[in-house]
Amino acid sequence: MTNLMTRTSPLLAAFLGLSLGMSIHAAIAQDGHGHEQELPPVQKWSFSGPFGTFDRAQLQRGFQIYKEVCSACHGLDLLSYRNLTQTGGPQFPEAQAKAIAAEFKVADKDDKGEPVMRPAELKDRFANPFPNKKLAEDTYGKVPPDLSVMAKARTSPRGFPLFVFDAVTGRNIETGPDYLYGLLVGYADAPAGSEPPQGSYFNKYFPGNNIAMPNMLAADGQVTYQDGTPATIENYARDVTAFLMWAAEPKLEERKRIGFQAIIFLVIFAGLLYFTKKKVWSDLPH
Repeated sequence: MTNLMTRTSPLLAAFLGLSLGMSIHAAIAQDGHGHEQELPPVQKWSFSGPFGTFDRAQLQRGFQIYKEVCSACHGLDLLSYRNLTQTGGPQFPEAQAKAIAAEFKVADKDDKGEPVMRPAELKDRFANPFPNKKLAEDTYGKVPPDLSVMAKARTSPRGFPLFVFDAVTGRNIETGPDYLYGLLVGYADAPAGSEPPQGSYFNKYFPGNNIAMPNMLAADGQVTYQDGTPATIENYARDVTAFLMWAAEPKLEERKRIGFQAIIFLVIFAGLLYFTKKKVWSDLPH
């Protein structure tokens, strides 16, 4: 009986640890920041997993949503227009990317050193919607956050032990996109007795539920996709989220490819070391 208890106690401890972790995770979902908090729905992304890649058409649609909706308030200061043509991203034809850039104005200086505004070129960073932070603060009360790395700067809480499994399966890079998608589709009428304060809006997936950003993707048909994809709020949210994930990690596909090649190299190298060791020490008595 003692031996049986000794053998089963690690399993019992693991089970209790798993149960405790799931309970903590549930508590976070129920009481994040002192409010009843729903967790964003888990999504399936094309870039998930060790061999996942970006969907080119989805990235192009996502850029369209960013350009027509998000760029009025939010910038992408870490991206240049030339990135739109590069492998692993939306891969717009160069001529199309030049036309996109030319729609925006950027600050420059003329031959006499005088400040001018000129059409953007591929070499330029994405144009910011505000020439300075003071104007942004005067307009919205605070500077709207830059979206360059937003998909990696935010996350959806998973709790222990799920975040451990996520690190192994690679799902940890998906929690940020899950959060952004949930945020964009999470606007709803506030429950009775919990109306947001003046200038805020209820969002069931935003921590605390009260967010200053209005619902910018409020209706189906708001943006017409050029490729005929159904113009729904859910598609808008998924596409722009995928685009922001690429913006946060434009070398994701290259990183995965190099990582896989490194693993193959290490496996072959380990095999060579093993057989070399056997050959070198084979003549020595054991």
